[in-house]
Amino acid sequence: MIVCTVFAQRPFREYPAWEYNNFPKAKDYNVPAEWTFARLMYPTWHGYIDWQSEAKRGFDWHQGNTNWTIDYPRSDRHLALAIRRLTRIDARSAEQPINLEEDDDVFNYPWLYAVEVGHWELNDVQIAKFREFLARGGFFMCDDFHGTAEWNVFRHSMDKVLPGRPIVDLPDNDPIFHTVFDLEHRYQVPGMQYTQTGSICEKCPTFPQWGSGGDTPRWRGIYDDQGRLDVVICHNMDLGDSWENADEPTYPTRFSDLGIRIGVNYLTYAFTH
Repeated sequence: MIVCTVFAQRPFREYPAWEYNNFPKAKDYNVPAEWTFARLMYPTWHGYIDWQSEAKRGFDWHQGNTNWTIDYPRSDRHLALAIRRLTRIDARSAEQPINLEEDDDVFNYPWLYAVEVGHWELNDVQIAKFREFLARGGFFMCDDFHGTAEWNVFRHSMDKVLPGRPIVDLPDNDPIFHTVFDLEHRYQVPGMQYTQTGSICEKCPTFPQWGSGGDTPRWRGIYDDQGRLDVVICHNMDLGDSWENADEPTYPTRFSDLGIRIGVNYLTYAFTH
């Protein structure tokens, strides 16, 4: 089954990114594997949220270089390397961007990730395809959004994907925190801005335009009717930056340590539950 899925996947493709262009690929980047980091492509929210929502106004999200490409592809490839080193999962060294409008390629990937979901706005076609992906047993992880303003934008689309399904705080004893590493004791993981500001909170309550609550990390999720997590939500933290900057000397090791362990646990859970 895995072999058939691997050969059904679209060929590797790469887009211009917000932060990176021509980021080096491993020599085996195009070798098929059991797992590929699948990154969700999406349109950016139509209204004003912050400077990021304006910076790429008028850019075509289909062509990259908008919010969905934050940390891409460096973050994706670093997590793939960690999966290779820390688990027995056969991981491809390069990621794959997924456009839900385009075709059914998303169904070839058991694990889907989106960054900056406080800036997304899924259309009706994407919402229907996303709902089907989850109904078929797909697993979705989202990350790197902060405060109540971005939370409300995230909910605008997520509530359409899974209407009526509650978003809950995950208890420390949930199996997802114990699949590989025991992670009952967690802490807020900041973005790279920490190295300049010293603030763990990326969008703190002192900036009212971003809403309140950005100083409290939230480990949340959505369970299906069988009690399996099919959506995990990392709010008020930036695990993507912790993967991206795992080899950056100025970024504190303790943040990448936890961020990578969370990524390993979430992926292993997706494969085993």
